[in-house]
Amino acid sequence: MITPRRHLTSQRSAEFFRTALLSSASWGTAAFLALASATTPVLAEDDGLGGYIADTLDEAVLFTATLRHESALDLNDGNGQKIETTIQPELEIELPDGFSLTAIGRARWDTRDRLEPGSPSQDSTATISRRWLLNDDVDFELREFYVDAPTDFAHFRIGKQQIVWGQSDGLKVLDVVNPQDFREFILDDFEDSRIPLWTFAAEVPVDDFMAEFLWIPDQTYNDLPEADALYALTAPRFVPEAIPGFTVVQQEPDRPDSVLADSDAGLRVLGMVDSWDVSLNYLYHYDDNPVLRRQVNGSVVTITPEYERTHLLGGTFSNSFGDFVVRGEVGYSFDRYFLTDDLADDDGVDESDNLSTVIGLDWSGLDDTLISAQVFGDYLTNDINGLVRDQFEATTSLLVRRSFLDEDLVAEVIWLQSINSGDGLVRPKVTYHVDDNIKVWAGADIFFGTSDGVFGQFDDNDRILFGVQFSF
Repeated sequence: MITPRRHLTSQRSAEFFRTALLSSASWGTAAFLALASATTPVLAEDDGLGGYIADTLDEAVLFTATLRHESALDLNDGNGQKIETTIQPELEIELPDGFSLTAIGRARWDTRDRLEPGSPSQDSTATISRRWLLNDDVDFELREFYVDAPTDFAHFRIGKQQIVWGQSDGLKVLDVVNPQDFREFILDDFEDSRIPLWTFAAEVPVDDFMAEFLWIPDQTYNDLPEADALYALTAPRFVPEAIPGFTVVQQEPDRPDSVLADSDAGLRVLGMVDSWDVSLNYLYHYDDNPVLRRQVNGSVVTITPEYERTHLLGGTFSNSFGDFVVRGEVGYSFDRYFLTDDLADDDGVDESDNLSTVIGLDWSGLDDTLISAQVFGDYLTNDINGLVRDQFEATTSLLVRRSFLDEDLVAEVIWLQSINSGDGLVRPKVTYHVDDNIKVWAGADIFFGTSDGVFGQFDDNDRILFGVQFSF
C-alpha cells in the first residue's frame, strides 16, 4: 500500500567501541554537513518579494537526515564484525496539484570490510539500481526516488521505492516484491535490507476495497554474500555440496536484462470483510534466488546460476479480539526449484510448487508489554528424490517487548527456532531514547545449531552490538 513515509563487554570491547564511534562519527558528521548544505535551497539576498519565496520554500521543502553508527563485536574471536556509519538524507518537496517528490540517499562506511570483502560484483543488481562504490569501505546509494501523483480516480507512485506486502516478523512469506540484501543474513531491519526497485504503482478504489497495481521493469534480485563474506550462505539447501575428487567451477549469474519482457507485475486487493482486514495478492516475477544448476563434465562440476519465473498467489488476514490480535499470511508459489543431492539428477535441481504460511498471535494484556508468537510452515507439493531439506518445515518465533520510563526505554527479545533441525537465533536488545532526536541501543545476536541449518550455519558468528542514531 502507498503510505506516507515515517520520519524517521570487556575492556577490549569497550575500547573497540569507543575508538570506532569517535572516528566514524567524525567522518559521518562532516559528510552529513556537506550533504545538508548541498541540498538546502539557496536564495538571493534580495528577492524583491519581501521574503515570500523563502516562506514558500520553507513550507514546500522538508529536509531531514539521520546519522547512525553501529559496531558489532564477534564473541568467538573478539574481532569486529563491523564498524559502520551511515548517513541517510531525505528530501520531500511538495509540488503543484497535490503532487510530491521524495528522494532518499544513503552513504555507508564500514571500516572492517568483513560483510562485503573488497568490492562486491553486484551481478544480481540492474545497472540503474547499483550502488556507487568509492572504495572497499564506502558506498553510496540512491535508496528511493519517486513522485506521488494523486488524481480523481487513482493514486500513483512512480520511481524507485519499497512495496511492503505481508505482516510477518523475522521471516517473510508475502513480503517478496522487493529483493533483500543478505549482507547480514536476516539481522538487518526489513526497511534497510529491502532493495528498492524502480516501480510504477497505482492504487485504485473499487467500491469498499482498494486495488493496487504494480509494474516493475527493474531486473534486480537478492543480493547474496559472496563466498568470502562473513555471512556467506553455506548450508546445503543454499549451496551444492562439493563432490570429493571433483573441481567446482562457479559461473556468473545469468541475470534477465530485458526491461519489458523480463518485467515483474503484481496485483493486490485489500479491504475489510466482516471485521477482518484481508487482502488477495498475486505476483508474476522472477524468483529472487537463482537456481544453481549443476553440470558434470569429467572431474569438473560447473554451477550455473539462472533466474526462473514463478507465480505467487496468496493473501493476508488479521482481526483484533480484545487484547489479542490474530494475523496470518498464505503464499502459494508455482514451479520453484530446489537442490537435490541425487547424483543421477541431470542438473542437481528439481521442481515443485511451494506453499508458505504464517499465523501469528499478539497479546497486549499487560501495560507497556507486547508478546507475539508466530508459526511458519513451508511445504513442497512434490516428493523430490534426494531433496537436501525436509519436504515440510516449520519455524516458530517469539517476541517479548516491554517499555519503561514513558516508553523512552524499550527492552525486547526475539527467539527464532527451527522445529525440524533444532537450530535457531536469539536476539536480546535494549533501546533508550535520549530525546526525540537521539537514541542508543545495545544487543546481541546468538545463533545455535548444526552447520546444515538455516540459523546453525552461522553458529560461529555470535556477536554483541552497540549503536547510536541522531535525527536532524
